[in-house]
Amino acid sequence: MPILSAIAVFIVIWWIVLFAVLPWGVRTQDEGGDVVPGSASSAPQRPMLMRKIIATTLVSAVVFA
Repeated sequence: MPILSAIAVFIVIWWIVLFAVLPWGVRTQDEGGDVVPGSASSAPQRPMLMRKIIATTLVSAVVFA
């Protein structure tokens, strides 16, 4: 597979896995009992995006391999 095709396939896999990983471990502000004024009570309390990006990259690499 040419390198550009492989990169394109990896990026598509990465985005699909990201949307699957985003809900992992999310607690809403309402569940945490600390709703910030002006935000929705269903907003995430701590989204932990860096952990999710790392997990997405690792899972995507396994799927791609």
